[in-house]
Amino acid sequence: MKYAIFLGDGMADDPIESLSGRTPLQAAATPNLDRMARGGRARFGTFLSLPEPFPTSSDAANLSVLGYDLSESYQGRGPLEAASQGIVLEPDEIALRCNLVTASDDGRLVDYSGGQIRQDEAAALIETVQKSFGSDAVRFHTGVSYRNLLILKGESFTTDFHYEKPDDHPGDPYADLLPRSTGSAESEGTASLLRSLTLNSLNLLGDHPANRARESRGERPANMIWLWSAGRKPRMRSFSDLYGKQGAIVSAVDVIKGIGRLAGMEVVEVEGATGYIDTNYEGKARAAVDALGRNDFVYLHVEAPDEVSHAGDLDLKLRAIEDFDRRVIGTFLEAFGDLDDLACAVLPDHPVPVALRKHTRTPVPVMFVHPGARGDAGGLLYNEIDAPKGSVGRLEGDGVMRTLFG
Repeated sequence: MKYAIFLGDGMADDPIESLSGRTPLQAAATPNLDRMARGGRARFGTFLSLPEPFPTSSDAANLSVLGYDLSESYQGRGPLEAASQGIVLEPDEIALRCNLVTASDDGRLVDYSGGQIRQDEAAALIETVQKSFGSDAVRFHTGVSYRNLLILKGESFTTDFHYEKPDDHPGDPYADLLPRSTGSAESEGTASLLRSLTLNSLNLLGDHPANRARESRGERPANMIWLWSAGRKPRMRSFSDLYGKQGAIVSAVDVIKGIGRLAGMEVVEVEGATGYIDTNYEGKARAAVDALGRNDFVYLHVEAPDEVSHAGDLDLKLRAIEDFDRRVIGTFLEAFGDLDDLACAVLPDHPVPVALRKHTRTPVPVMFVHPGARGDAGGLLYNEIDAPKGSVGRLEGDGVMRTLFG
């Protein structure tokens, strides 16, 4: 038996008036999901991926889907992305996510992704930031597009400070959202440095040649950095230790690949995987099929629905869901064959309603398909409205993995 999770990041949503009260999952053309739902083997339920008190962040959500105890394994997004880049954190080092963002002249956070900046442009900007601000204690590392990394080294730095997720605050004034102290001297020193780096980056990057070129093309400049989700090296049990199975992860983004590396899973690199709607969907699907030839389980993660949901773009969200169905699941099933030897689950890691443009804690819809299983009756399809009616009920903790492997 082989096992797969098809994860469409941020697919879940709320009913939308312009879609006649349907959700994007209901309105999109998803013939492969519909075929799986109607095949007589599908069971439905929901999953609480973002429990309190953990942040509404994809790192916590994907760890939840994979069944990791967040109280033991969660350390923040920065260390996961460091692991993806092969950076081994020392005991006196902390890692932070470093977004390239767009700030307006009147002090507002316009775009958490710097206009979905291209990889070559992002690398040039981070190189400039490192040359200007880098030291033995401060190191910037290029990641994927706007998703970059800062490593702080020294006993005086702490992870104990307040921060805000940039994708939670489109259009908000950023002055009050910058890192702030929790009261200790270490906290104030760390937060003060991060505020200084952020504000000074605005002066540094505003007139950068890469940004001038972007503006000449009518694109948003990535004219400021945003530092958040700090942590030290996490302690994670291996996936094989947890479940007695060998696993692989296919994803474009460092946070998911970092989870895979720390979990001792095979991390599959796919040429042309961008983390946006121009990603190599078919290549990722074929890579997942190949990975199952070497492993018991594959986690196929697609970032695109999340990105366009944060942009509030309903048309692109419908397109991303349809691409996920046709170009990912369709390609995978065509290459793998029938489902007689595959148990699988389909779900997002969290909702991103296009009206809100940020993550919510609403339990996500999940569909399980097991060979030989008796599916739910009643003609249920995979969406936010039908899934809660299914026999699986509401899952928490390691419920997705337990149900998949059960």
